[in-house]
Order: sequence, then structure tokens, then C-alpha cells
Amino acid sequence: MEIGVVNILRNNGSCFEHVSQFGLKVCQLIGTHPELCTEEIADNVIRESAKHGVRICAMWSWVAGPGAWNFTEGPVTLGLVPEAYREERVQALKRWADFAERIGAPAVVTHCGFIPENMTDPNYEGVVDAIREVAEYCHGKGLGFWFETGQETPVVLLRTIERVGTPNLGINLDPANLILYGKGNPIDALDVIGSYVRNVHVKDGLYPTNGDALGKEVLVGTGKVNFPAFLAKLRSLGYDGELIIEREISGEEQARDIRTTIDHLNRWLA
Repeated sequence: MEIGVVNILRNNGSCFEHVSQFGLKVCQLIGTHPELCTEEIADNVIRESAKHGVRICAMWSWVAGPGAWNFTEGPVTLGLVPEAYREERVQALKRWADFAERIGAPAVVTHCGFIPENMTDPNYEGVVDAIREVAEYCHGKGLGFWFETGQETPVVLLRTIERVGTPNLGINLDPANLILYGKGNPIDALDVIGSYVRNVHVKDGLYPTNGDALGKEVLVGTGKVNFPAFLAKLRSLGYDGELIIEREISGEEQARDIRTTIDHLNRWLA
């Protein structure tokens, strides 16, 4: 398992020093604005990643329109679930797939949103159809399409993967998100979705303490993710992919916490 870090696509693709400053050689590239999906920026990403010796293990892709990371507005604004934004977002994810193909990334990753828990929900089949359209487009380009955990329980992810049915589906497992959203224990979740894990975020967090707000993200090793046990279970399932550190703060504190997390991971992996 190789240690890497999330890396936000900025400065027209001149952004890979963020990875190399930690002595790392792999990243998950985070695209937050679909208007960055241009050939010129993609070609600069290729040059800059080669210059810094950084491999891109996946293209994390976001879409246009509102998005609230909470329990109140989140269900009606995030991902492919809100019908009002669905078609625009399907097209945005296809543009990210074109971008991923050009830069040589093997997969597109996104949050699909608060996928209905109830499979008889009248919105559920429309969500499945939209995911399938994006997944088939990715498959046609030789790309994976990976769900990042967060707004869904593990069994909802499993059910949706089975319903979508394309051969290129996988999961970007963020163990902290399962905790932050109160959706499950990440170690137990591997019993349900472990065979689909293709990429892992290294992030930690605390469970919600009220019904309206997510739990709090914290420094890896200080939250509810039991990383030694989590890594051991990943190994037992044959996972040998990347461990991508994500610390959702900024500045020197973020850099310090990333370095601390690298030290933790090296010790736990040993």
C-alpha cells in the first residue's frame, strides 16, 4: 500500500508541489470546478505531474450547482440525487471522464449523494439510471467509476452497485465519512463492501452528536477510526492500493497534520 495525499487541481494544473513537499509520489487529484476540464489544463497536469514525479491514482470530480455538506440541505443538493441538477451533473462527470482519460488517471471518483435507503423510493431508479449512464461512459474510455463513501450506508452502496451493474464500479472508501455521517463503522463496513474497495482516504473523525450536523473531522489517530485494525483488515482482503491522506483544513496546520499522518501510517504498516 503506497501512501499519497489528495491534491486540489488549481493554478491551471501547476499544483503538484503540494504532493512532492511531503516526499510522496502519488496523489488523488481533486477537481472542484468542471470549467477546468480543458485540454490545455490537462496537458499542463501531465507536464507538472511528470516534473514532480507524481502519479495520479484517480480523478476526484465535482459538479456544478449547490452542495451542502450537512443533513438538512445535503439530501436535496448533493450529487446525482437531486433531479433538478441531475442531467447537468451527468454531463459534468462525463467531461471529467474525458479529462481523466487525457491525463492518464485510471478512474473517476465522486459523491453520488444521499442515495435513497428505501429502494422503493420513486427517485431511486432515476439515480441508478444516472449513475449507470456515467459509469458506462467511463467504461467506454477504459476508466473505473468509484463511489466515495459518505452519504450512504454500506448496504445502500452495495445494492446500488448491483443495480447499476457495469463492470467498472468500485468504492473510494473514506472511513471517516462513514463515522462523520453516522453511516457505519468502517471496519465492519468492509464485510459488506470490501471486495469493491479500489482506493482509500486516510481521514479520521467523530460521530455526530446531534441530528442536524455532521460529526467533526480530526487528526488521524485521534478519532473513532481504529486505523491499525482497519489497515489489517484491508490487507486480509487483499487490498494493495493507495492510502490517500485527506485533512480538510488549510495552512501550516494541515501540512503538519499530513506529516504526522505519514509517520503514523509508516508505523502502522510496519
